[in-house]
Amino acid sequence: MRVGVHGLSIVAQVETIDVDRADGVVTITLTRPEKKNAINGPMWDELLATFREISTNPLDRVVVITGAGGDFCSGADLTGGPAGAERPHYLANMRHVGDVALALHKLPQPTIAKVRGVSVGAGCNLAIGCDLVVAGDTARFSQIFARRGLSLDFGGSWLLPRRVGLHKAKELALFADIISAPEALEIGLVNRVLPDAELDAFVADWASRLAAGPPIALAQSKRMLDNSMAVTFEQALDDEGAAQTVNSGTTDTGEAMAAFVEKRTPKFSGH
Repeated sequence: MRVGVHGLSIVAQVETIDVDRADGVVTITLTRPEKKNAINGPMWDELLATFREISTNPLDRVVVITGAGGDFCSGADLTGGPAGAERPHYLANMRHVGDVALALHKLPQPTIAKVRGVSVGAGCNLAIGCDLVVAGDTARFSQIFARRGLSLDFGGSWLLPRRVGLHKAKELALFADIISAPEALEIGLVNRVLPDAELDAFVADWASRLAAGPPIALAQSKRMLDNSMAVTFEQALDDEGAAQTVNSGTTDTGEAMAAFVEKRTPKFSGH
């Protein structure tokens, strides 16, 4: 247990993930390193419950997702559950996977993927489903589905072309090549690439800066950018006007203006 600016914070461990809250930053660590953090049934459940809980917690300002043991995530665990266990219909299972992807996408808080090692399949799309992706120089990415006789899932068909453009997305999906961190940076799949030894400090700095920001304003900017390819320019302008109207009624905007006049750093409360 640690004390942060928002009070007591606790590292909670469930079966397949750790959830660490400190100073407004929620760090979710996938903890199946023996499987390169492949996502099994319990992990899908725990991620969904965690994302939904975070979405309504005003003390959570930013979310960092990472993996234990030197890898981010090797995708869905295709080895199946215990022998003899009853399995849901495949379509029902995929709808559950989709619920997890949507819950991540709908988080109002900024999200950062901190990626070392393998990030492939659903693991790749877990990373690029975050608002920001910071990779260590050991990171490797792949839309590996075709190698398994599968098509894209966990939001990849929507996320990938928005990250890298349609034609590059088709290349990544159809060939299922594994690309290095520098290649991922070159095509826009990630925001930054750093030596592995510098990754933790860099992401901690970004997360701290975001946690100190105005939550309501950041959430609205995130939502408008996510919607930007689905609305007209006129609708975007209307959305901006509505967002600024909401902001103008918050104490955070008043605090920002006062801090500007008084030449000090604002302290945002999320109200």
